[in-house]
Amino acid sequence: MKQNNKKGMNAAKLMKHRAAKGRGGQQKQHDGLDRSSPDTIASLVDAWLQRLKERNYSERTLSMNRGALRQFLEWSEQRDLRRPEQFTKTHLESFQRFLWRWKKTNGEPLGISTQRQRIGAIQRLFAHLCRQNYLPANPASELELPRMKQKALPKGLNREELSTLLNVPDVTDLLGVRDRAILETLYASALRRSELINLDLQDVDLQACTLHIREGKGGKHRLLPIGRTAVRWLQQYLQQTRPELLLNHTQKALFISGYGERLSTGYLGNWMKKTLRAAGIEKSGCCHLLRHTCATHMLENGADIRLIQQFLGHTSLDTTSIYTQVAITHLQQVYNLTHPSACK
Repeated sequence: MKQNNKKGMNAAKLMKHRAAKGRGGQQKQHDGLDRSSPDTIASLVDAWLQRLKERNYSERTLSMNRGALRQFLEWSEQRDLRRPEQFTKTHLESFQRFLWRWKKTNGEPLGISTQRQRIGAIQRLFAHLCRQNYLPANPASELELPRMKQKALPKGLNREELSTLLNVPDVTDLLGVRDRAILETLYASALRRSELINLDLQDVDLQACTLHIREGKGGKHRLLPIGRTAVRWLQQYLQQTRPELLLNHTQKALFISGYGERLSTGYLGNWMKKTLRAAGIEKSGCCHLLRHTCATHMLENGADIRLIQQFLGHTSLDTTSIYTQVAITHLQQVYNLTHPSACK
């Protein structure tokens, strides 16, 4: 690769320079919540989160509960609800309606699954407070969670769309090599976005063609195969691009940014949306789109549904079985070969 083909690397070097100098920022401000005694609701939330951490819950689970309860505590503080015994079922139902009306910064409402997550965190908190004898009864025990909408069938990419997407990154540029390696890895191993950014160097065995997913969804580990094409792009990225991006040689992350840091889920999601637009693909799903594509292509080529379940890291086969409805191309081929009334 010619050294003058480093268009994206010029921007990356500027980012590294800024990172080395320190990007500044303000000191973290106090959240203003009442922690004047150990039995305020804010103090009890802190203690519960610490207990979850000590019980070895995953950082993903801790972060989800922390975010959900921060919003609840801020809502409670505004209403002068600062101790667990002040809360009634009516209060918690009012917060549930608040979540239903609440809008994100882009003006969209919270998804049903997010609402369920946040109410679920409150239910678990108050159940804990009852077990610890802070409350005689649980005001959250009879909260009714909003019903989930029927899931739309995942729409994967066809072969032509996949080829177009994979060829969007400019691989004459070192950052383009990284981007191509990311796309190939997502398609080859059906990784979730969080699983990809959490990959460390030690999790990749290019000789054995495997990836070790540590603490995926639900804190579960799994060992996955990865195809030779993805391995070739990973080798090129590790040999040519990553050393140029690296700022701190103790950095363990497999994929790193122009700042030499682990990629964030927000960055990866926004980058994927731009890449899909550049490929002229309007399907929704972002990084999950390649996960759906991988599973659908495997099923169409004869993979057993239970092996796909293990591959995707699904706890329930019901979650995986949705792909049997997606692989209509393969079903049509079998139908046309076997059914007397088929269109031939």
